[in-house]
Amino acid sequence: MRNYKSASNGLNALWFASCLALSTFAHAAEPANRVQPFEWKSSEPLIRPPADAKDIFGVKDPTIVHHDGRYHVFMTTAGKNGWGMAYTSFANWEDAPKASLFMLDKSPIGPGYRAAPQVFYFAPQKLWYLIYQGGDPLYSTTKDINDPQSWTAPQPFYKTIPASVKDAKGQAAWLDFWIICDDNKCHLFFTDDNGSFYRGETTVARFPQGFSEPVIAMKEKREDLFEASNTYKIAGTSQYLTLVEAMGPKGRYFRAWTADRLDGQWQPIPGSSMNMFAGADNMKFDGRVWSEGASHGELVRAGVDQTLTIDPCKPLRFLYQGLDMEKGKHYEYIELPYRLGLITATGPNAISALCTK
Repeated sequence: MRNYKSASNGLNALWFASCLALSTFAHAAEPANRVQPFEWKSSEPLIRPPADAKDIFGVKDPTIVHHDGRYHVFMTTAGKNGWGMAYTSFANWEDAPKASLFMLDKSPIGPGYRAAPQVFYFAPQKLWYLIYQGGDPLYSTTKDINDPQSWTAPQPFYKTIPASVKDAKGQAAWLDFWIICDDNKCHLFFTDDNGSFYRGETTVARFPQGFSEPVIAMKEKREDLFEASNTYKIAGTSQYLTLVEAMGPKGRYFRAWTADRLDGQWQPIPGSSMNMFAGADNMKFDGRVWSEGASHGELVRAGVDQTLTIDPCKPLRFLYQGLDMEKGKHYEYIELPYRLGLITATGPNAISALCTK
């Protein structure tokens, strides 16, 4: 009887130790296998319409580069005369609220409908490019990003509207144009406000001419794949990141996908429902919550050139448009009080997990 109890106690101890070891292993392995969802902390509004500009209601759709010790920001303005574009520059984020805006209709870009800019330096030509919509995709160039008067007059990427973007009435259904280049090709991405994400391409040698007939790169429901796409190369990897704005019950938000080629298959980034990148559910504010979610914006890049590279080893920063509305006040669409704020990633996420340093 004593011997049986001794054997039984030994087996029980061995079983308990094995379970403990398995449990410890499972808990230790869990964090390495589970992708953390994105979490963000937002600034107060940093860029607003000038206080003395009574004809401008909002600033929207920012694009940003950091060059020669300064941030250069281009944006859409919404006002009594419709949509135009503006430029500002500052050395540090704390200087942004005091930085003056230059209205780009005073440059050769000229007046008229101009919106949703994207800026980058095209190294093969040693020229800065400003991409924007004026109905169709347009571009201007300059050799000096510090001089907003130096941009050239608008030029189109396509001589005629591609058949693939025409709706049933023969009208163009394309907006929010975005260009990124790899070693051989430059790719033009855009959306149609109806669930389609398009891509056209040309060679680096032929850019900005020679773009192909656009094809659909992704297709989902209208509210789940809406507008304001932006795409980046993730430094130190073979991966690309695409962000597209969606519409949800808590306002606008961004979803995220990755691919190993710009003309490849886009896969939802893991970690959260609807592969959320930034929105009301994962943004925190110091003080008042001034924006419902995150709308049209851009990541702060690691460089300025046409590869649009971001660094996964540094906290992501995203300059976005937020709605700073007065409670109970009614706004027409063009009157919406959009302001620009900065969100900064506050913890590990699917992009920081790609850091190899």
